[in-house]
Amino acid sequence: MTNFDAVVIGAGFSGMYMLYRLREAGLSTRVYEAADGVGGTWYWNRYPGARCDSESIYYNYTFSEELYREWTWSSRYPEQPEILKYLNFVADKFELRPDIQFKTRVNAAQYDEENKIWQITLNDGSTVTAKYFITGVGCLSASNLPKFNGLENFKGEYYHTGHWPHTKVDFTGKTVGIIGTGSSGVQAIPAIAKEAAHLTVFQRTPQYSAPARNHPYDPEYIRQAKENFQEIKRQMRESTGGAPGDIPTKSALEVTPEERLEKYEEAWRIGGQGIFTSYYDITVNEEANKTASEFIRTKIREIVKKPDVADKLMPSYYYGTKRPIIDTDYYETYNRENVSLVDVKKNPIVEITEKGLRTTEGEYEVDVLVFATGFDGMTGPLLKMDIRGKDGVSLKEKWNGGENTRTYLGVANAGFPNFFMITGPESPSVLSNMPVSIEQHVEWISDCIEYMCENNMESIEANVEAEEAWSKHCGEVANATLFSKADSWYTGANIPGKTRRFLIYLGGVGAYRQKCAEIAANGYEGFHFEKAPAPIQGSIK
Repeated sequence: MTNFDAVVIGAGFSGMYMLYRLREAGLSTRVYEAADGVGGTWYWNRYPGARCDSESIYYNYTFSEELYREWTWSSRYPEQPEILKYLNFVADKFELRPDIQFKTRVNAAQYDEENKIWQITLNDGSTVTAKYFITGVGCLSASNLPKFNGLENFKGEYYHTGHWPHTKVDFTGKTVGIIGTGSSGVQAIPAIAKEAAHLTVFQRTPQYSAPARNHPYDPEYIRQAKENFQEIKRQMRESTGGAPGDIPTKSALEVTPEERLEKYEEAWRIGGQGIFTSYYDITVNEEANKTASEFIRTKIREIVKKPDVADKLMPSYYYGTKRPIIDTDYYETYNRENVSLVDVKKNPIVEITEKGLRTTEGEYEVDVLVFATGFDGMTGPLLKMDIRGKDGVSLKEKWNGGENTRTYLGVANAGFPNFFMITGPESPSVLSNMPVSIEQHVEWISDCIEYMCENNMESIEANVEAEEAWSKHCGEVANATLFSKADSWYTGANIPGKTRRFLIYLGGVGAYRQKCAEIAANGYEGFHFEKAPAPIQGSIK
């Protein structure tokens, strides 16, 4: 049986950096990746229009200034092929591939209490062992394909945006139906509409979206960013959301309506997430939120020429409490003659038929179905595996299928020694610029392992009390905002039968980093260590 110091799952941003840190530290490390290449979510999400909604000069690693200077992004918001190219560039630069086993899934992991190791079962039935078991599976890797009646009868082609083919899907001359108008749907709809003979959008919940205003980068802008790398890195790590920017100090309610409108108009003109970050109380005060919500609804009425279509596109939830989306010509696409919009909240989908689908209102024939139905977020990727800690208790049992999900810092679990999650539930994760949160977790985990080696520690485990206190704190922060009032994938509301809970820490990237640093400085407060019976051979550099 093969034994490693550490086994890491996933070869995206998380797994690759974790491998780099542990390997540099002298630990034998193996990464297992289901795909046949690196990239994680950017390997699988190849749908038309797929693009990051964090600005590219911030959506990258910052652990290496040399790497930052060597790579140059082409535009403000990078497309999927460019991000995947970047991650392949990183894998090549640091020669990571020899320690990554592709086309391999981890089916199960069991902690062996007697020997203080993890026994990890792969999809070919083989088993390896490791002292440390680390997941870099991401928050959005378990795709959600709702159980539509009759899908097996459909004679056409169908695709999920989260598992798109690696060859181009040609929509030319075809009638297409797309189900879902979350972020992936909003990105895919304009791109598909340009090719398809006709596109029918089946919408359950209308979305607030602001224009991205993507544009090629000016070479001088890139040069300045590279020259200011250290300052940009500092600002990213100390920020609320993981990207530089002024922290709003005003309430949306303390300015005049004219001043507020001017600010929103300027944010709309510039594009990106400017409306969301205009005022500090957009996500905590209902009246403040209404000002931003109504501004976007007004823009929808201005852009969409058909009043009945505009009415269907009007969101009614609190802006920003579902993922704040940015787009390229999303609302404008509904002015095209080859695009139709169907409200499936009013007229639900009854079944998939041989030729398309049927709602309570009528039947729609299509050649191609696209499911932009999102993911089982936060807990889904972890619960797909059978992870068992002490006494054989599974993570699914401990979390009661999600009803009682608790973690310590989103990194560790009581009852699961030497098991670390990168951007797990109850960390800032998806409400931040992900590479920033990933780097912080990876560095904290590798520093913790170094501490263990230096102090001859055999295992580390979160205390139940610390876990309960952290989980309670996360809930209190969330409940002080409007986020917990919305039905979204943040709360698991998109998965039938899943317990509705908000599992993201809303205190901000900078505050979270400081809290984690304090815990480490206090001898990893809230964790329990077991000493090794004999000195551990080797040490982290």
